[in-house]
Amino acid sequence: MYKIMLADDEGIVIDSLKFIIEKNFEGICITDFAKTGRSVIELAERFRPDIVFMDIQMPGINGIEAMREIKRFSPSTVFIVLSAYDKFDYAKEAIHLGVLEYLNKPVNQKVIVEIIQKAMQIIDNEKEKRSYDLLVKEKLEIVVPSIEAGLIYAILFQEECPEDMVKYNELLGVKEQYGYLMVLEYGDTVEGTDLSNTVGASIKAQSFSYHLREIVKEYVAGVVGANMTNKTIVFIPCNQSQIDYNERMKIIENGRQMIRTLTQKIDVEFRLGIGDIKSQSRLVESYREAISAMRNSSGTVVHFKDLPLSCMYEENYPIETEQALFSNIRLGKLSEAKVEADTYFDWMIRNYSDCEMDIKLKVLELVLYGERKAYLSGGMTYTFTNRKDYLSTIIEMHTYEELKKWFVQKICEACTNVLTKKNEHSNQCIEKAKAYIKEHYKKDISLEEVSRKVDISLYYFSKLFKNVVGENFIDYLTRIRIEAAKALLYDEMSIKEVALEVGYRDSNYFSRLFKKCVGITPTEFKEGIVYDKKK
Repeated sequence: MYKIMLADDEGIVIDSLKFIIEKNFEGICITDFAKTGRSVIELAERFRPDIVFMDIQMPGINGIEAMREIKRFSPSTVFIVLSAYDKFDYAKEAIHLGVLEYLNKPVNQKVIVEIIQKAMQIIDNEKEKRSYDLLVKEKLEIVVPSIEAGLIYAILFQEECPEDMVKYNELLGVKEQYGYLMVLEYGDTVEGTDLSNTVGASIKAQSFSYHLREIVKEYVAGVVGANMTNKTIVFIPCNQSQIDYNERMKIIENGRQMIRTLTQKIDVEFRLGIGDIKSQSRLVESYREAISAMRNSSGTVVHFKDLPLSCMYEENYPIETEQALFSNIRLGKLSEAKVEADTYFDWMIRNYSDCEMDIKLKVLELVLYGERKAYLSGGMTYTFTNRKDYLSTIIEMHTYEELKKWFVQKICEACTNVLTKKNEHSNQCIEKAKAYIKEHYKKDISLEEVSRKVDISLYYFSKLFKNVVGENFIDYLTRIRIEAAKALLYDEMSIKEVALEVGYRDSNYFSRLFKKCVGITPTEFKEGIVYDKKK
């Protein structure tokens, strides 16, 4: 429906235009009119016209001034000027205001119709463009933050599904192999190394999360996660594996400026912890460093490397190999952990072959740490004496060959236990999801809703569900609903009632889906029931 306003002090002109519009555009236009410049502006504020036929010479405020006023609150309105005067100055000003046509009275019906059609096309194109722009903006505002939050979750929980990192990086265009994490913490007041009222702040964060995200994005070219309790985690990708003092100072100063802006614009206190640069597979360590920096300092912005919290290693120590070993144990990667264990043991023999006891102690340290990861993941049941023979066993070994064999075997056992527990955890999550679906299938539930219920990232849950159940979420939900529909059809409910009862508002869509799944329509299925009852 198009709104057309007629602005002219001559009643005959208004009547003529109304007649032409009603005759040629019946049912698609609403018209209203005003006869003075002031009443034109007041009517436009209420009526919000799409098209205005504007006379230049009107009592009081002239047409040019009226158009200028209307443009301020209704910039998309299309103006068509009608004038009894062919004055160059008026025409020039009308063009400046973006008038569609400048017509001299009298104007015949054909010209009026063609101009209205032209104006309608402009309006339609503009509405379509606005709608598309809003749709794109809406999708970006919804999708990008969700994907960024997904990447942060993938960083923190790589042991759940390490391939998530690859997928999220692709979606966000992150190509850097290194990066660091910042943890932004908020509360009512700073109390030593902590913030007060963290629960209240986490609730309050729901109201300022969007504003916080926009401010953070002004200061860092990174990925901003969702609010987690009273914290927001930010990932900053980079190409280098380490930075010098000057670069670290720039990061800290930038963080201080960001905190000042946040504090000024959002009514809570903020602190910022910054972790050191890590490879993507070890980014969770950067998160722990950021948290540790805040807990060991009362500063508002704290970088982990500014505090005496990190361990220093001798120059040739294979820290990357050791960390890769620990990471693979944590992820339950059996073959990869075995390779790293072999590599680490060979390094010890090459460099310290005459330090037998030191090698044995290091082997024991790594095995105990690997088993601790398995214990913490629930992959092994801890008993106080289950490692009572470890020390005596390695002390009695006489060759490095048998020591290496024992070492690799224990590492592999720890990995196997972690992997077994991971599978058990996956099955438990999916059983919980299936139970939730069966309880709520009548509602308009989504994959995201169920993934939130089991507290697993959307992408990982989707993949996990299909791997464990053997079909995707939508197919499983449909099957549950169709089976429930069959039972209801036996109760002689109408097709529409059955559709609503199992979660489908559109009975026609339900019927098509039913036939696709069952092979016959709900009506045919119902008729078959009646036939069986008669028999």
